[in-house]
Amino acid sequence: VGLEPSCLLTLRDEALVLGLGEPAERIAASALLFEEFLEREMKAGRLELPLAEQSGLVIKVHGHCHQKAFDALSPVHAVLARIPGAQVQPIESSCCGMAGAFGYEAEHFDLSRSMAELSLLPAVRAASEEAWIVADGTSCRHQIADGSDREALHVAQVLERCLYHPDH
Repeated sequence: VGLEPSCLLTLRDEALVLGLGEPAERIAASALLFEEFLEREMKAGRLELPLAEQSGLVIKVHGHCHQKAFDALSPVHAVLARIPGAQVQPIESSCCGMAGAFGYEAEHFDLSRSMAELSLLPAVRAASEEAWIVADGTSCRHQIADGSDREALHVAQVLERCLYHPDH
């Protein structure tokens, strides 16, 4: 089970083409993103998260390119949709422009930022201040922070913030 889409999904794809055989195939078959694991376990009735009511909370979700490529974004929406009262909304966007370290390199900075300005950053800036922005990719969260002065959260952080605490 992993948190970073680019790292975890590499085990399902790139590791298999390296010719590592059966061990790589076993790992690929069992590699799950955090939210894929949660959704699988909740659907099977083996896990129940005590999530508190979040009436009126809007959660805007940006999908990491690897999540989009592997159809691994729907579990993010499904898990977040389990938060009572929350409204989960996709951010219709392309790549954030970071592509790992690409956007940090001086010669690619302008191109990286231009990619983010196509749809992602304008959507984040247009979101209400009360809305939570979700982006599972580390590089996506950095691009959002650098380009909008907004903090984007990993789905695990959102769930932690929404857990019911009887003493609060």
